[in-house]
Parts: sequence; C-alpha cells; structure tokens
Amino acid sequence: MAMAAAVIVPLSLLFFISGLLVNLLQAICYVLIRPLSKNTYRKINRVLAETLWLELVWIIDWWAGVKIKVFADNETLNRMGKEHALVVCNHRSDVDWLVGWILAQRSGCLGSTLAVTKKSSKFLPVIGWSMWFSEYLFLERKWAKDENTIKSGSQRLNDFPRPFWLALFVEGTRFTEAKLKAAQEYAASSDSPIPRNVLIPRTKGFVSTVSNMRSFVPAIYDMTIAIPKTSPSPTMLRLFRGQPSVVHVHIKCHSMKDMPESDESIAQWCIDQFVAKDALLEKHIASDTFPGHQEHNIGRPIKSLAVVLSWACLLTLGAMRFLHWSNLFSSRKGMALSALGLGVITLCMQILIRSSQSDLSTPAKVAPAKPNDHHHA
Repeated sequence: MAMAAAVIVPLSLLFFISGLLVNLLQAICYVLIRPLSKNTYRKINRVLAETLWLELVWIIDWWAGVKIKVFADNETLNRMGKEHALVVCNHRSDVDWLVGWILAQRSGCLGSTLAVTKKSSKFLPVIGWSMWFSEYLFLERKWAKDENTIKSGSQRLNDFPRPFWLALFVEGTRFTEAKLKAAQEYAASSDSPIPRNVLIPRTKGFVSTVSNMRSFVPAIYDMTIAIPKTSPSPTMLRLFRGQPSVVHVHIKCHSMKDMPESDESIAQWCIDQFVAKDALLEKHIASDTFPGHQEHNIGRPIKSLAVVLSWACLLTLGAMRFLHWSNLFSSRKGMALSALGLGVITLCMQILIRSSQSDLSTPAKVAPAKPNDHHHA
C-alpha cells in the first residue's frame, strides 16, 4: 500500500496540476475565442486536449508498458485518422476508453476523439471538465432527454474542422459476469441469441447516432477488445502501479453508405454485429488470438514521453520558485495548507480510479434486443 501511494501521489500531482492548467486554458478559449470563431476554438482545444490525454497515453505506453496488438486489414488501417468515424466497441475492461485513445493517438486524431458517455463523467476533476470543453455527449439514461442530446450533439459535429472519432459503447455498461448472467437469462426468455462474451446491445442510441451522422461521417469502426488468458485485465490502479498487461484489438471498417435505411434495420444490423463479435471473442478464447487476421505493431511513439517530461520539468521549476517566494513550509499554517492540497489531489485521483472500476459501474437495465424495440445506449 505504501509503495503504491509513493507512485500514485507524484503521478497524481503531475496529472492534476497540469490538467488544471489545461482546463484553465480551455475555459479562457471557450469564453474569448469560441464566440468569435468556433472552428478556431476547436483547433486550439484539440491541441490542449491532446496535451492532457497524452499524459494518460504515457502511462500506458511508457510507465505500465501495456502492449496493444491490433488485428485489422491494411485498408482499415489506412483509413483510420483520415476521416470522421463512429467507433463501436465492446466494453470488456475498465480502461477500454484508454485503449481507444491509444489507437486514436497512433492515427493522429487523439485531440479530436469524442465519446457518448454518462452524464456523471463530466463532473470528474480535470478529465471530465476537459471532456466537456471537447464536446463529448453526456447522457442521463433517460431516453426522453437523451434522444435530443444525441441528435443535437451529433449534428453539432457536422462542421468539425478535423477528422474525429465518436466512441459509442452500445452495451450500455461494462462487462461483468453478473451482468452477463442477467443478459443470458433475458436472452433465453425472449428467444434471442444467448451471449457468451458480450452483453445485449442497446440500440436506441446507435440508431439515433447513425441516423443523424450518416450524411457527414463516412465510416463505422467496429472494434473488439479481448484480453489474452495469459494476461491480467488492465485497470487504472494497475496502470498507476506500473503493472503491464496485454490487450488485443480487432478492427473492422464498415462504410456508412452501406448501412440500411430504416431504424429497424439499423437496430438489427447492430444486433447482428454483436452476435458476430461474440463468436469472434469465442475464437479468441480458444486460440488467445484473432485467427486468420493480420497482426500489426502500432509502436510506442516518443511524443507522450516528451510531453510528460516537459510538464514535469515545468512544474518542478514552478514549484521551486513558488516555495522560495512564499516560504510555505516555514509555518505550520503553510504546511497544513500544503497537506490539505495534497490530500485533495490524492482524493481526486482515487475518485478517478474508482469511477473506472467495472464492479462499481451502474448496470444497464436489461431490455429485449429486438429490431422493433431499439434500446437505449
């Protein structure tokens, strides 16, 4: 426990202090630049968001040494980062969103990566605030409100100046054995395909997103995340402790122009994809790989390391000058304030770690997976 604290506390200080500075710059740009030019604001915010997200990329690439193996055809890899895309993925581990960020960073669109996520995420210190400035779509899991949120949020991206990814986890919650059992029981009672490795997709949000974005988003990237049997599942706590894992990602690109037209057909397409995804994961379990699919090495770019080292040097120099100017540690009051600030930052990091844990996530209400009843994502 003491060793974990010795690692997490300095990383927390680096992430939250630099993150608050990024949030401040985002707020200034939002107030001063966005009213004059939304495109200019988006271009600046893209750089600011990427600067913050690269710190988490560094944790995966350089601190924990997580190895991400990508299985995809060359055409799919060549398209990634060059076009707007809707990203649909199973929600297997606590850090699937970070795996997506790694792939976005390799594709050159990390700063313009967005997601449809739960409303409570935007209240997370630093990371949630940056998501809000970056135009993430926040849902309340009340379809009467969320339908309008998805419609307005999707259409708002119509004039986005750079290629973006919009991630959507259509299972509605993270995978656990308890949630799988509930999904299997429901599927058995409704004569639906019984899932073994995924949950039942909730298609209302998917149908709405496709309907509102198909005119300007040319691609859907269907990603399947799997953890080899020989590797522990990655978690935020493991990442901050520097403990490695291996993650396999299968990617298949679908052209939006090939999507069916009616809502019912779009919903059925989504259900069919998850049936196929379930079968693909079954093959992965048997062979610890995605057989018959080409494996690609995505490398480990130095950019995230350079960003973290730059922040570390800048903040260390700033802290030294501030302490010299303020004599903060020369009084009990100053030491108490310092301890309080450190405690607040440590608490914020604990909140971030706990919010990512699948066993603490809110279960999605199980509903029939039928084309004529597209469910909420």
